[in-house]
Amino acid sequence: MSPTISDLLSGGRSRLESASATPRLDAELLLAHLLAWPRARMLAEREYPVASELADTFSGLVARRAGGEPVAYIVGHKEFYGLELAVDRRVLVPRPETELLVELALAAAGRMAAGRADPLRIADIGTGSGAIAVALGVSLPESQIDAVDISAEALEVARANVARHGLAERVRLLRGDLLAPLEGRYDLIVSNPPYTILAEVEPNVYAHEPHLALAGGGPAGADIYRQIFASATERLRPGGALLCEIGAWQGALVADMARAAFPAGEVRVARDLAGHDRVVSVAAAT
Repeated sequence: MSPTISDLLSGGRSRLESASATPRLDAELLLAHLLAWPRARMLAEREYPVASELADTFSGLVARRAGGEPVAYIVGHKEFYGLELAVDRRVLVPRPETELLVELALAAAGRMAAGRADPLRIADIGTGSGAIAVALGVSLPESQIDAVDISAEALEVARANVARHGLAERVRLLRGDLLAPLEGRYDLIVSNPPYTILAEVEPNVYAHEPHLALAGGGPAGADIYRQIFASATERLRPGGALLCEIGAWQGALVADMARAAFPAGEVRVARDLAGHDRVVSVAAAT
């Protein structure tokens, strides 16, 4: 007799309990992907019999997840800011906490766009999968966005996501180191740069996600911000805004770097829903 959806979900959850903080959700996402069904339909038809070949394939997917591979890599996509994005081992998996950076960037863009006829110029530094650039492009239809990454492989993923959301005319992908490929001045510069200390990265993240997109340099992983701020002084328009995602331990350090680079600007540190320092923002002087 063929196993049911309920059988497979129960078995998958049990296998993942020691390997994942979200075993039930992981099993559901993997099986929904395999069935090519919406998750809601799968949960509504729990007694549906699954062919043995599919059950065997599901077992293999669960084994990959039990080995620490992110669900997003296994299924090939991840939702970010309500948008479906393609992801694979060439890019970091977009994290929910990065949505705070998008929200703050949209608020700043809204203030700057008021009463303007010309489109906002936005730069996304270290774009990776293109998650931030795509989210901003969809939400700000009058904007022009330059998205930069040093990795040609990451830019291939970003290009697919830009095309998927119909943004190829407004989001330009540039290869280079941080702000080096940019020309002229921008109203808004955003970045979720590498900011971790590689030796302290969670083992599963270290094993599966690209190291180039993880380590920020220096004993606190914060050297990269000093480089960004130094270059941004020449690329940010008066009255513009610069926003960077940071590690929870970096708030005071990165804020001090920002104040040193923009002594006349207003520097703030925003916390995420977990109460951790997450974004340093600079409102440049006019």
